Amino acid sequence: MNKIKGEIIAIKSSGSVSIVKINVNNHIISSILLENKGDSFIKIAAHVSVLFKETAVVIAKGTVANISLQNKFSGPIISLEKGAILSILTIHTALGNISSMITTNAVEQLKLSLNDTVTAMIKSNEIMLAV
Repeated sequence: MNKIKGEIIAIKSSGSVSIVKINVNNHIISSILLENKGDSFIKIAAHVSVLFKETAVVIAKGTVANISLQNKFSGPIISLEKGAILSILTIHTALGNISSMITTNAVEQLKLSLNDTVTAMIKSNEIMLAV
């Protein structure tokens, strides 16, 4: 599980759905909270942990344009553990290190190796918040 510390800077709600913007090292992460029932820790200036699974991190090599994903963070691959079926990559980003678990087939198709610059992308609804 990826865990990064941040501060809530904006909340927009409609019904039971909220979009929460979190500042992490002067970069913005967007999280969609479904069925937000006014959790007491979801407030402006609250310090939170931003959590997301390694399997929720999509990896792209090369330019990433015209895509709806808002959470995109680039950096070099600093660790690459290839297994028979799955591989784990660690990317050094402005947020900190982010781990991704993708298929080894994808690693080979993208010709990924250490120090390659890639973009890690996480859908807003895959991001959880905790105190």
